[in-house]
Amino acid sequence: MTLKEAQERSGAVLAPDGIPLHFGDQRAEYQAGLKSVVLMDRSHEGRLELTGRDRFEIIQRTSTNDVLNMPVGAGRATIFTNPTGRILDRITLFNCGDTAIALTEPGRGPAVQQYIQRQIFFNDDLRLTDLVPTTRLFVLHGPEADTIIREWLGAGADTPLNPSYAIQHSGLTYFAGQRKPLSGSHWALLVDNSQAEALWQQVTQAIQAVGGCLAGSLTYNALRIRAGRPGVGRELTTDYIPLEAGLWDEVSFSKGCYTGQEIIARMESRNKLAKTLVMLKLDAPLEAPAELTSEGRAVGTLTSSVTTPLGVHLAMGFIKLPQAIPGQVLMVMAGEQKISAEVTALAGVQPPTLVSETDR
Repeated sequence: MTLKEAQERSGAVLAPDGIPLHFGDQRAEYQAGLKSVVLMDRSHEGRLELTGRDRFEIIQRTSTNDVLNMPVGAGRATIFTNPTGRILDRITLFNCGDTAIALTEPGRGPAVQQYIQRQIFFNDDLRLTDLVPTTRLFVLHGPEADTIIREWLGAGADTPLNPSYAIQHSGLTYFAGQRKPLSGSHWALLVDNSQAEALWQQVTQAIQAVGGCLAGSLTYNALRIRAGRPGVGRELTTDYIPLEAGLWDEVSFSKGCYTGQEIIARMESRNKLAKTLVMLKLDAPLEAPAELTSEGRAVGTLTSSVTTPLGVHLAMGFIKLPQAIPGQVLMVMAGEQKISAEVTALAGVQPPTLVSETDR
């Protein structure tokens, strides 16, 4: 049986790129992601293997986070920015000993590979291998994801988990890396094509044993927006800098120079931004993008929106700091209809205090 056949037998409705959209019960998928665990096929996310002496040095000098001196097994998210500090791409980089693995946002593998390739100069030692043709990428999301990883490792409930492992379990060999969660915990499983269907079946049994289920990209998007996680083409674009997108934890303010550092460092040192990313609750469905207003004045842009399988209308958007206060109610015009958008929280990781540019 092929992986596609196994997924369709489980009720998968596939997108044109072959990635499952859902498995027939999106409400059950969403609730499992919040309360137990879901297994998703995310093979449209790019994955690169980096080899050579300068595999970390080149990423260090071209991205926002400090990736040097990561111990073997460590993983770290970092962002490529342009000279004005705007977001180009985001990856999670893992130190696998003699190699490194970079996982990208959906559909961004070729662009990331081309960007890194352009940063390799004479005497640099770095080779990039696109793993997409030879591997599949599955993910676990939810509070029980760590339980499954511990079981595969033979670890107890109190055993601390490392960011990544090369796992050998039940005759299969694959890489498991921990990434920023949408709910509970998040593990990416990278496996060779020859073992993909067997691993999918094995993990399906493991999640079902703890009350989990299979889930698709529609559930991923709902969980992403609920968690305030920036998405490619929505919040991860050249319209914004990492600090505005709530990605302060993916920027080092003590490392050496990188492209875009001057702008980002200036905003951090002055402790002020023009806008920031917030999480919103809407009183009706709304398609993004849309203009957010306060007292008739434009104050920002709604960038992502979803009606969850539980019927709650959620969104994310960038707004000016004076309005970025939980409880603040903004408005959106949808044709003749006015829709209210209540700020519920700042998205992502933020510094203790932010000062609006208009406050100084």
